[in-house]
Amino acid sequence: MKVRFVFFGLILVWASTVFGQQTTIRVGAFPNITHPQAMIGKANGWFEKAMGPQVKIDWKTFNAGPSAIETLFAGALDMTYIGPNPAINGYVRSTGEALRTIAGATSGGAALVVRQDAGITNIDDFHGKRIASPQMGNTQDVALRAWLRAHGMKTTDKGGDVQVIPVANPDQLTLFLKKQLDAAWAPEPWASRLVHEANGRVFLDERSLWPQGQFVTAQLVVSTKFLNEHPDLVKTWLRAHVELTNWINSHLPEAKNMLNAQIRKETGKSLPGEVLDDSFGRLEVTYDPLKSAFLKAAQSAFDAGFLGRQMPDLSSMYDLKLLNEVLAEKGKKVIQ
Repeated sequence: MKVRFVFFGLILVWASTVFGQQTTIRVGAFPNITHPQAMIGKANGWFEKAMGPQVKIDWKTFNAGPSAIETLFAGALDMTYIGPNPAINGYVRSTGEALRTIAGATSGGAALVVRQDAGITNIDDFHGKRIASPQMGNTQDVALRAWLRAHGMKTTDKGGDVQVIPVANPDQLTLFLKKQLDAAWAPEPWASRLVHEANGRVFLDERSLWPQGQFVTAQLVVSTKFLNEHPDLVKTWLRAHVELTNWINSHLPEAKNMLNAQIRKETGKSLPGEVLDDSFGRLEVTYDPLKSAFLKAAQSAFDAGFLGRQMPDLSSMYDLKLLNEVLAEKGKKVIQ
């Protein structure tokens, strides 16, 4: 009789899956220290446990924000951890229809690193130099161009003498060692790797440019279609996201080790201890999307020529209703 009940239970599980009662959520993330909720959530099954057996999580790995946005546009991604500028570009390209920002993920974690022997000791020394960013129009690229403009310098494509070279972070490390780059505006852990592995020195911690040292590095966005069709699932994910964020901040040594193990699993290489510690020293894990800093970054992207001829209206890009419901449930301050 017991065997019969077990068999019947297995049939029910099979039937619920086959007949569509199980929902799949396709979630994007980068194997990067600035996506700690996703990396740690993958490592310990945090989100799977929170979502329950009726939800299957299909993790998608990306190495750059634009490719994640293209996948979301193609209808093959429901939610992703991503930097602010690719999210802005996706929102603008879809005339505000494709996605919504529903939570923050990380703040900080980027720096301008110079090669020790590049002859750079002050701002004026950047004239005539070659500076890398990870990708044209990405978050660090926009920050670099805004910083140069604020100090009266122009890039070579604007008639100036500072050459900005978009190049993938791993290649920046190689080019530093070959002395083919003078500096790089890099996210963690690459900024710390340039210091420890490629004779680099932090010239500027980007936090020094922002009020309270906070700026958006990564956030959580969801496709508008999925949000409208499955608000209950999105809210459950957000509840798990908030709880995991709090757990990371209160269990930092364990969280760092777990994140490092997941990065090794996905990339084949873990981070040295000093790189891991330096990276987290410039990073804040948060569910606050830091809306005011985000809008400032958007203005910088527009000023750099990445958002068209007219500053887009981003007023509807945020939908924090579900996040605030979760925060209210937990007795925490809601986010405006």
